[in-house]
Amino acid sequence: MATLDDIIDDFEFIDDWEERYRYVIELGKKLPPLDESEMNAENKVQGCVSQVWLVSEPDTSDADNPIMHFRGASDAHIVSGLVAIMLIAFSGVPAKKVANVNENEIFEKLGLVEHLTPQRANGLRAMAARIKQHANDVL
Repeated sequence: MATLDDIIDDFEFIDDWEERYRYVIELGKKLPPLDESEMNAENKVQGCVSQVWLVSEPDTSDADNPIMHFRGASDAHIVSGLVAIMLIAFSGVPAKKVANVNENEIFEKLGLVEHLTPQRANGLRAMAARIKQHANDVL
């Protein structure tokens, strides 16, 4: 599985945004599918034009330092890729770090927001807010 640094490096290597979109779509195709029962109102991310579901599975075996794990899906190809990027960025990360991360720095490094439609950019922010909410819930 790619890391966020791998994706940033790949984005720097790929100059053309059409190629970057294809790369994002490929990341989305690699997402393990959610069970149909997980695609419910509780897991649905509000604020996304496409349907997006996010499942949080924190590892709380160390109560002082829970580690966040996420799974997700979307019904749109590009958005699935954005979900994949968010999962790569935030899964396996301590909840304290997830809760305090400045997701805009990640978006800027990738150059995502300025190349997305306003609706997709808002959806990306909604996903980040939901991820941070899940992290705060376990703290």
